[in-house]
Amino acid sequence: MKFFPVFLRVADQRVAVSGGGAAAVAKLRLLLKTEARIEVHAAEIDPVIAGWAAKGRLIVLPRPIGAADMAGLRLVYAANEEAQEDARVAALAAASGVPCNIVDNLQASAFLTPALVDRDPLVVAIGTEGAGPVLARKIKAHLEEHLPAGLGRVLDRARALRPQAEALPPGRARRAYWAALFDRALAGDTAPAAPAPQDAPSPVPGRVLFVGAGPGDPDDLTLRARRALDRADVVIHDRLVPQPILELARREAEIVEAGKTGFGPAMPQDAINRLIVDRARAGALVVRLKSGDPGVFGRLDEEIDACAAAGLDWAILPGITAASAAAARLGQSLTRRGRNSELRLLTGQETDGLADHDWAALARPGTVAAIYMGKRAARFIQGRLLMHGARPDTPVSVVENAGRPDERILAARLGRLAAEIAAADLRGPAVLMLGLAPRAATAAPAPLAEVAP
Repeated sequence: MKFFPVFLRVADQRVAVSGGGAAAVAKLRLLLKTEARIEVHAAEIDPVIAGWAAKGRLIVLPRPIGAADMAGLRLVYAANEEAQEDARVAALAAASGVPCNIVDNLQASAFLTPALVDRDPLVVAIGTEGAGPVLARKIKAHLEEHLPAGLGRVLDRARALRPQAEALPPGRARRAYWAALFDRALAGDTAPAAPAPQDAPSPVPGRVLFVGAGPGDPDDLTLRARRALDRADVVIHDRLVPQPILELARREAEIVEAGKTGFGPAMPQDAINRLIVDRARAGALVVRLKSGDPGVFGRLDEEIDACAAAGLDWAILPGITAASAAAARLGQSLTRRGRNSELRLLTGQETDGLADHDWAALARPGTVAAIYMGKRAARFIQGRLLMHGARPDTPVSVVENAGRPDERILAARLGRLAAEIAAADLRGPAVLMLGLAPRAATAAPAPLAEVAP
């Protein structure tokens, strides 16, 4: 971010606008929503500004703004619509340490004014750093349509109800009350009720949700996964879950990394189990966030067994697994009539070393298999398949960071699989898609001579 979003206190503070034309009018319409003390510096002013001055909503100083005027200003807008004068005002502001916005000049401005959705005291600010003002307006229109006009009254009432809500047990009981109150407000109920005795339930054990984070793109999360992150007290995540997804958790949630790295440091599974159980026993809603789908090579059963033994309630929220994401990025289906009537999900690594499989079945023409954790096992996999009769020109696509901005696709052939993976220097999580090539490459298979081991 080049501009850090903040809400600046302007109540009873001086804010100046240099200029009296259309650009000044546009900024003043926003400033007049605040409790700032507004002054306009201009020899000539628009009649609209004159009308506001006549009503005492701002003061007009019929002269250019000067260095002495900068003392004590909170903000200044250069809205003269004349480059030289705007630059003069910006220089005065910079010398005095006053943030200055030059209208329609993003690069020379110290701050920018976002698009605003006003449900005072609820204010939503939307900024694109000047890259997409039309998009900001579209988002504003969408929010204006979906946020009831009476939300401000609800917030004022909620502020008055806060002392009564504080009498509820801390944690989930309070959050449940506020969540229900604002759910009703978003549905149009602008008369929130005070907490009732039934809103203070007796303490109950926590709950554990095993949530699939998908391949890594936040847009690939299910709605249930997003809601779980929004409600979680504790998020225990694998190392493969990227930061943009973790940022969807509510700000107060405890975020704990409990992942494993192949051939690297790892938190023992027993320690992960204890962590989940201890947090849930303390009354927390625990989200155990796993990359991809929690039920695919995620040691899910061991963690469920630990929860069941502790008498904890749990549920599984499935996610998009890497095989599905990789096939989608290749432009291929995982099954196809006349090619394969089954799909295999395999791991290249077991806890005690390289994984063994039915290599003869995997070597048959038309077989499609997604091999997880297969990068380091590539030479072993390649050798076993060739030994059992697989053709050297069998396509194997390696999809690294499927669906993420740094995604890479390596279109390889079995006969050179290990060498091509080594040459590509893949650093991120990858899945090997045996039997699938990128759609654009399927019409031109490599000659056998080019892929011989």
